[in-house]
Order: sequence, then structure tokens, then C-alpha cells
Amino acid sequence: MIELYTWPTPNGHKVHIALEELGLPYTVHAVDIGAGDQFKPDFLKISPNNRIPAIVDRDGPGGRQMALFESGAILIYLAEKTGRLLAPKGSAARYAAIQWLMFQMGGIGPMLGQSHHFRVFAPEKYQYAIDRYTNEAKRLYGVLDRRLGEAPYLAGAEYGIADIATFPWLRYSEHQGVVLAEYPNVQRWFDVVASRPAVERGLQVLIEHSYKTPITEAQREILFGSKQYERR
Repeated sequence: MIELYTWPTPNGHKVHIALEELGLPYTVHAVDIGAGDQFKPDFLKISPNNRIPAIVDRDGPGGRQMALFESGAILIYLAEKTGRLLAPKGSAARYAAIQWLMFQMGGIGPMLGQSHHFRVFAPEKYQYAIDRYTNEAKRLYGVLDRRLGEAPYLAGAEYGIADIATFPWLRYSEHQGVVLAEYPNVQRWFDVVASRPAVERGLQVLIEHSYKTPITEAQREILFGSKQYERR
């Protein structure tokens, strides 16, 4: 059984979708990041970077319990645990998948997140930041569009963890200053992934807690204020 500590954010949805695709049994533990649950000592024991998602696998390697944080690492772990959604070791397709997963972790997530933040959540509008991150978001969508013009999925012929990692971040393209229709290969891929039953189920996890904008001032302070930077 997988104990899943999560919240309905793009990074949370990555793992929700993977667990549904793999058919692994899991129990959801809501970590309300707008209320500060991510700073509680019990959660920090599992995720020392105070970020969701995190998992505890009751049947980890060697039959021993194991905790794991960082969504990309969790996706690789779950794929290797089941032998699905990631090509075999030593294969070119495996390294292609890991390459595009790292592209999501290092580029798509951080940069699209910043564009979304400065365009939607920032209490003051800084045009320099808005322009910088919007332009970078468009550049990254262009990289995806070129890749998806070469292959049906990010790693090549088969759907896998790179697609699962990237898809949730593209659900809010309008908040990132991007018109998805301007990237036809991405649009085609997005529609295919969105139609998968496991993806639909994964997006329903904790859906009742999805944030509505604008957020409250209390939530803003917890999510983006000094609370984030306290030494723990």
C-alpha cells in the first residue's frame, strides 16, 4: 500500500495520475499547503523540503517501508516498482524518458510556475518579471511543440512518466500567457493525454480542495511569505 501525501497541484497530480495508470493501491493524506500543513514536523520527516507530493511505500525495497519525496523521483520509483511507464534499463527509450522528465523538473515546472505566479498570484504586477517568465513559458512550449512534431509522446512512441509529469503543468496555459492552440503538436498531445481514463481519475483526487483565485491573504502569507523561509 502506498501512503500518498499530497494536494491538488500540478506536482501532486503527477503522482495521482501515475498511481491510477499503474493501478497501485494508495491512501490519500491531504496536506493543505494553504493552511501550513507542509511545515508540520510529521510531514517534514517524510518530505524535508516541505513540498508535496511525498509517499511512504509500506512494501518498499526488500519488503521494508520507505519514504520518498520529489515528484520526479517518485515517478521513476513507481515505474521501476511495477515495470511500466518507463522503458527497460539500457534502452535508448529509457534515457529519452528520463531526459524529458528532467526537462519538466528543471524547466517546465519552475518556469511555468513563475509565469503563473507573477501573472496571477503576485500582489503587485512587475512587468519585467511578467515579460521574462511569459517569454520563457512560450519558448518552452515551442520546445515541446518541436519534440511532439517528431514523436507522439515525449519519450517517443510510448506514453510514459515524462508525459505524466508534463501534462498537469499545461492545464493552466492561459495563466502562463500561452495560447495552447498556437502549438498544434502540443495541443494534439494534450488532448490525447487528457482523454485517458486514468488521467481523468487522477485529476479528481482532492478536487474539492482545488484553489480558487484570488487566494486569501492568510493563504498568500503561508504560500509565498516569510513562513516559507523560516529555518527548520
